[in-house]
Amino acid sequence: MSYLLYTTILLSFLMAVNNVIAEFSAEDCKALGFHKANLLCSTCQRFDTPNLTKIFATCEECCLRDNDYDLAGSKRYPKAVLEVCTCKFGQYPQIQAFIKSDRPKKYKNLSIKYVRGLDPIIKLYDGENRVEDVLDIHKWDTDSVDEFLSTHLAKD
Repeated sequence: MSYLLYTTILLSFLMAVNNVIAEFSAEDCKALGFHKANLLCSTCQRFDTPNLTKIFATCEECCLRDNDYDLAGSKRYPKAVLEVCTCKFGQYPQIQAFIKSDRPKKYKNLSIKYVRGLDPIIKLYDGENRVEDVLDIHKWDTDSVDEFLSTHLAKD
């Protein structure tokens, strides 16, 4: 089956499911090539043409209202949790360095949670304290973690 046919079938299925579900999940959007945490609804206007109506509709289900962003265009989350297992610090010295430094103290709405056997992830929460996105950060260096949190974690 060709990629275009597969994508069309998948889009049709997800659009049918959308009639029952109000919004696509982050996983649904990722499968369709959209990153829900970074997709502004204003971007979807690029697909508002007769031959891209299905993509436009899907984009609108995966996007974030532009007013959810700060003036610089960065999505802000009210809360984040960095989860990792201390037994994995040897494999991820950059994450260990971040956690053991003073950098986490800069973020009052960041917490560190130690979960046995877990590779490092960051869970991002919405205003209703529900997980909105989960990021695998095992390849990130200390500065990347700090920069991401500085950009995407809401300021107090």
